[in-house]
Amino acid sequence: LMVWLRRTTHYLFIVVVAVNSTLLTINAGDYIFYTDWAWTSFVVFSISQSTMLVVGAIYYMLFTGVPGTATYYATIMTIYTWVAKGAWFGLGYPMDFVLVPVWIPSAMLLDLSYWATRRNKHAAIIIGGTLVGLSLPIFNMINLLLVRDPLEMAFKYPRPTLPPYMTPVEPQVGKFYNSPVALGSGAGAVLSVPIAALGAKLNTWTYRWMAA
Repeated sequence: LMVWLRRTTHYLFIVVVAVNSTLLTINAGDYIFYTDWAWTSFVVFSISQSTMLVVGAIYYMLFTGVPGTATYYATIMTIYTWVAKGAWFGLGYPMDFVLVPVWIPSAMLLDLSYWATRRNKHAAIIIGGTLVGLSLPIFNMINLLLVRDPLEMAFKYPRPTLPPYMTPVEPQVGKFYNSPVALGSGAGAVLSVPIAALGAKLNTWTYRWMAA
């Protein structure tokens, strides 16, 4: 019974996180269309995607104890999102509306940190979490390069922007606005470590709950 319960909990968690990743991508992934706020949206998108990836990937990796599982997990999320992208396309949205995040290379770095430190959980949290947060915004710029014509797409399928009273006096001025990767990587590296620790702790709680 305990083996069955453990496996059920484990697979349920994978499904829940994978489905949530798809929903989060649909909501956060259309930064291309916020013409005035594309960079800001990219930063928010980067942070949300890196933290969400790391919590599920480290949970799954520590659950199995096998380096490589994080990459497998990121691949599951990618396939789920491809399916969602197809569904949105079927509803009449352009293919570029949902940008599938480039999760897999960051998950590979998490696996690598776990493997290289001889399956040290704390190293995976600190080093792996930092690497995921740093790398995801960089890898994810591939999406911006592959969109056919961002401005054309933005004007063809406009999305709502912020109301006038929230518009800054001089939008997109300054180092951070001009470098979404730098801000996304910096914030992501800081936030992904505690979120990775949460993923590791979820593992402990799951086992304790099942052993009770």
